[in-house]
Amino acid sequence: MPIPELAERFGTPLYVYDASAISRRIADLQAFDVIRYAQKANSNLAILDFMLRRNVVVDAVSAGEIRRAQAAGFSGASQPPGIVYTADIFDRDALDIVVSDHIPVNAGSLDMIEQLGDRAPGRNIMLRINPGFGHGHSQKTNTGGEQSKHGIWHGRLGDALLLADRCGLGITGLHMHIGSGSDLEHLAQVCSAMESAARTVGRTVMTISAGGGLPIAYRATDTDVDIDAYFSLWDATRKRLESEFGHRVTLEIEPGRYLVAESGYLIAEIRAVKRTAGKTFYLVDAGFNNLARPILYGAYHPMSVCRTDADEPGLLDVVVGGPLCESGDIFTQEEGGFVRTRSLPAARVGDFLVIERAGAYGAVMASNYNSKPFAAEVLVEQDRCHLIRDRQSYEDLMRGERIPAR
Repeated sequence: MPIPELAERFGTPLYVYDASAISRRIADLQAFDVIRYAQKANSNLAILDFMLRRNVVVDAVSAGEIRRAQAAGFSGASQPPGIVYTADIFDRDALDIVVSDHIPVNAGSLDMIEQLGDRAPGRNIMLRINPGFGHGHSQKTNTGGEQSKHGIWHGRLGDALLLADRCGLGITGLHMHIGSGSDLEHLAQVCSAMESAARTVGRTVMTISAGGGLPIAYRATDTDVDIDAYFSLWDATRKRLESEFGHRVTLEIEPGRYLVAESGYLIAEIRAVKRTAGKTFYLVDAGFNNLARPILYGAYHPMSVCRTDADEPGLLDVVVGGPLCESGDIFTQEEGGFVRTRSLPAARVGDFLVIERAGAYGAVMASNYNSKPFAAEVLVEQDRCHLIRDRQSYEDLMRGERIPAR
C-alpha cells in the first residue's frame, strides 16, 4: 500500500496493521493446545475479531477488556474459555462481571480468591504464580521476582490452596509469566517452576499456561526465539505432569506482543527539519501520545523515510521527535531518557517517517496529552484497507467535560 496514498486517504498520524504478519505469528504457535491472546497489546475490535476467526482465544485484564472481547464475539462459556480474566485485583465492576457472566478467573492475589469465594463459591479458578524470578527487556516489563506486584508469591501457594478450599473454590489451572521480552534461557526456567507448583497443587490441575513474554526482533541484530525448542520444553513438562496425575493436561500460551508487534506501522508526516549547533531533528506529527514505548522504556523501533520525490538521498544522523510540549517527546532515546541519533535518509517537510513494529502497546497506550486526538487505525487484509478506528474529533476530545453552572 503506497504510504502517500494511505496518508492522503486517512490522514496522519496513522496506525496501519498488516493482517498477514499476525497470521504468520499465530501459525508459529499452533503446536500449543491453546493460544490465548493478551489483548492489552492491541485490543481494537477488528484485531480481536481477526483472532476469533483463527481460533485464538483472549485474556482480559479489566472489565473493559472483558466487554471488548464480548463485543467481538468471545464468551467465557466456550471450551476452551474464550475469555479468562487475569489480574491481581478485582475492581468492583470486574468482580460483578466475572460473577454475572461466568468469566473464568486467573487469580493473582489471595484477596481475589476470598472476594470471588464470597460471591461465587463452587467455581473453579486458575492461580497466577510469581515463581520468585523475572526477566524482561526493561525492569518496567519484568513481571516476576520480589519487585513485581504480579502473581501469588510461590512461597504462599500453600496459603492460597487452604484459602481456596475454605472459600469453596477448586484450583484447576496454573499460570506463570515472568516478563515481556525475555530470552529462551530465562523463559525455560519457568518450566521447572511450573512443574514444582503443579505438584504442590496436585491432580486437580487440568491446565498450565506458559504465559507470554516471547520476544520479537526490533533491531537487525536481534534473533527470534526458537519456538520449536520452547514448545518441546513445555511439552516435556506437561507430559511428566500427565504421567503423575493420570489425566490430560492442557498446555496454553499467552502471547500479546509476539502476535501483533510486527504487524504495526505508525505513519507520521515530517513537519519540521530543525538544525541546532550539534544535531539535526526530524519533528513529526506523531508523539508519545501516540507511541509511548520509547519514553517509557527507551524502546527501540526501526524507522524508515518515504520521500515525496524520486531522488536518491544520502543519509543523515538525526534525532526524531514529536510535536508535544515535552522534552521527553523523542522517539530515538534509550532508557533513562538519553537522546540518540538514527541514520536515516535526508528528508524535508512533507515527507513521511514510518515507525515500524509498532503494533503492540502503541494505540492502546495512547493519550490525549496536549489535547491531541487519537490517531486513526487501518487494517490491511487481503490487499484491502479497512478503517478500524476513526480519527478522534475535537468534539470527541471534549465529550463528557462540563463547565459548572454559575
